[in-house]
Amino acid sequence: MELTDLKISKIRALIEGGEVSAVEVCKSYLSSIEARDPQIRAFIHYNPDLAIAQAARIDELRAANKPLPPLAGVPIAIKDNISIQGQRCTCASKILENFVALYNATVIEKLSKAGAVFIGKTNLDEFAMGSSTENSAFFPTRNPLSQDYVPGGSSGGSAAAVAGEMAVASLGSDTGGSIRQPSSFCGVIGLKPTYGRVSRYGLVAFGSSLDQIGPIAKHVEDVAAILGVIAGKDSHDSTSLNVEIPNYLSHINASIKGTKVGLPREYFKAGITEDVNSKIRTGLKVLEDLGCELIEIDLPHTTYAIACYYVIAMAEASSNLARFDGVRYGLRVQGDGSLTEMYRLTRDLGFGAEVKRRIILGTFVLSSGYYDAYYLRAQKVRTLVTQDFEKAFKKVDVIISPTSPTPPFRIGEKSNDPLAMYLSDIFTITANLAGVPGISVPCGKNAQGLAIGMQLLGKHFDEAKLLNVSQAFEIAGGFAV
Repeated sequence: MELTDLKISKIRALIEGGEVSAVEVCKSYLSSIEARDPQIRAFIHYNPDLAIAQAARIDELRAANKPLPPLAGVPIAIKDNISIQGQRCTCASKILENFVALYNATVIEKLSKAGAVFIGKTNLDEFAMGSSTENSAFFPTRNPLSQDYVPGGSSGGSAAAVAGEMAVASLGSDTGGSIRQPSSFCGVIGLKPTYGRVSRYGLVAFGSSLDQIGPIAKHVEDVAAILGVIAGKDSHDSTSLNVEIPNYLSHINASIKGTKVGLPREYFKAGITEDVNSKIRTGLKVLEDLGCELIEIDLPHTTYAIACYYVIAMAEASSNLARFDGVRYGLRVQGDGSLTEMYRLTRDLGFGAEVKRRIILGTFVLSSGYYDAYYLRAQKVRTLVTQDFEKAFKKVDVIISPTSPTPPFRIGEKSNDPLAMYLSDIFTITANLAGVPGISVPCGKNAQGLAIGMQLLGKHFDEAKLLNVSQAFEIAGGFAV
């Protein structure tokens, strides 16, 4: 039996039944990392001693005949912008290369109580700014399905760790598609919850009104299990909301017959490659055969979403990254001893080109004389995008589109073309602007064997419906259409 290809429920059952120990499961994944990660580079760092110690505690519970928690012994990889106390939290940036987190993120506390084993911290685009994981200050991550191609970003390491069978599941963060797009490129499932569903406490902020933590896994059932653990109101995060958390696992196998599926005209226009369009249409046929009703809808302000998103995201990045100045934590470059020189050199040497680009653009749109023309106007457009979704969801239960307009692109192909890179997120950013939940599920591969993803968007706090439709699609063989 191959331990690195099992669902969460199966791993837990094997441990509970005494057929395998949690330490054995952990060591199996650590061996997989040692064998595969030198080529993939999904992990920035990992701590085998910590992981084995966590697994050993699960074995102690079982030996004492105590009840096992829901994620007992399950190896989970964590994006390296989420704090684990006593572990480095680099954000894939030179400015935080040696920074050690002083506390646990709320999601880490919840996963720990649920018995998860933290197998390692994964690579990302620096400060989660990018769509390919090539912007990491340390090294690019490669797509496990085809190593000449990018894994997507910014949670490329988290998606690659799961696709490469180096973790059962992982956590990523999604500001404009950073969970869903790499999940699409790596042929796995990635969920961005509703804004406020999962606490952001302990996540290093990029865009505070856009960021959400979410799970990545190979099975819808596993995504549902992890979301059920990490969701909920948190007193440490004023933007998290006290909304009832359904039992996601009890909902996923319900019939989806009669589900109304919205197809936005704006998302199926020029720009989608033929292989992506073909696979999505085949996937829609699977849903139609399951009893779903396909309905064309309009999201008219989609045209303005890219410009709106990058004004807001860069403004918030400029504000959030102002704290990295060499004074309180992280890199400090003294220079000539003056405060101004220390600020300038620290930020110049600590930040990469893409982060600097976004800080500069964000500072510009927030500056005197330009605030109203750019930032304020973008916020008004954001309201219109949100209203588009509210109107659409009066007619349909879910909205479907490609996750990305293209399959994965080659490493280096778009590195010198930031605009082309930004357009990779054209279908995912609207969910962050409106705060609605979104999931990417595999929808087959093209002739070159590159993965293609299908995105489902839902009503606020209706992750249960997204998981339900995704589960039906998985069981019907939709992942391999």
